[in-house]
Amino acid sequence: MSESHFEAICQYARTLNIEPFAAGLAQFSHDNNLSEESLLAIEDVFRHMAKLKNEAVVNTLLRTSRLPLKNPKTFANFDFSRLHGKSIDRLTNLPALTAVYAHRNLAFIGPQGVGKTHLAMAYGRACCEKGLKAFFLKASELNQRLLDARRMDRCGSAINFLVKPSCLIIDEVGRCVFDKENTQLFFDLIDRRYSKEGTNCMIFTSNRQPDTWSEYFTGDSDLLCALDRIFDEASVFIIKGDSFRGQGLETIKLEAGPAVPNFSK
Repeated sequence: MSESHFEAICQYARTLNIEPFAAGLAQFSHDNNLSEESLLAIEDVFRHMAKLKNEAVVNTLLRTSRLPLKNPKTFANFDFSRLHGKSIDRLTNLPALTAVYAHRNLAFIGPQGVGKTHLAMAYGRACCEKGLKAFFLKASELNQRLLDARRMDRCGSAINFLVKPSCLIIDEVGRCVFDKENTQLFFDLIDRRYSKEGTNCMIFTSNRQPDTWSEYFTGDSDLLCALDRIFDEASVFIIKGDSFRGQGLETIKLEAGPAVPNFSK
């Protein structure tokens, strides 16, 4: 078996978790004097099987991420031309996913309709497409999850579940207030993810500036100082401008007046 075919098949076999079986193909091809065409056919079969497995993994990750499957938010369908600034390349380079590999959190701050949630969802979807687990929820949903976990005495499992994803997205920070117990659980989550190994980032969206976030959490000053841990290693995008929404809006103006007699009757 030629080295190139053998290396390719071993790579696909690793994806399929059958690498020990692939290792014997070199001896098999030698013993049976397989032709170049036969080796290429074997490689094509392994490539196809690996492709099917990758697609199944990505589909499972997307289904469990809570990201929209119908009309998905992607980097490809985000209009980057609407945003301007001297550091715009920091935004347009988001699809490289360097943040999740560099353990840097992301935050998108700005008024409604400027694309904050779209960008956050697009990042999470791109993570799924690379085989990384992502999970999306609104801050109000997180607040309710923590409240339900306390009622059912399942705080540990609730936090463990939210620590596992490589990319955890919390949308609309500032839309609700966390009580003292939920604030403590929230910072337990932040602390666990802060020390998490491997691919890891959190993404936040908000129409509130980060220096006001403490207003939406309840606790003493020492506890609220833990907010700094979110931004210890983070990239915060402040987006200003008009809303993108309503681009498909059609306004039809009509004027009411006296009824016109219908003489055709």
